[in-house]
Amino acid sequence: MRTGIAVVVGFIVWTVLWLGTNAALAGALPDRFADDGSTSDVTILVLILILSAVFSFISGWLTAKVAKAADNRPATILGVVLLLVGIAVQIGYWDLMPIWYHLVFLALLFPVAVAGGRQGMSTAN
Repeated sequence: MRTGIAVVVGFIVWTVLWLGTNAALAGALPDRFADDGSTSDVTILVLILILSAVFSFISGWLTAKVAKAADNRPATILGVVLLLVGIAVQIGYWDLMPIWYHLVFLALLFPVAVAGGRQGMSTAN
């Protein structure tokens, strides 16, 4: 039960950070985003990728802290969930943004969430 709650908490935190930051970026830099939320600005795309990795790490770390598990299974489950949801979302934006962005975004979700979970396990609860 605790693992499930931890994964949900991690997913919600990632989603809130992701949506909030993207909304803030689009609001602050409206000339760099299309009405559909897409962008082809390489600087913005790289920034978004970095933020995604940071949010994945934070979410994995938090998931491990909430779960208090002896292994990294909760963060691993979170990584899988983030990847599956990420694939579904990226399919919707596939034609709107460069392929390299989609591939890097998806490639980072799982391993960075797991790394965050490992760090969360190794620091004092």
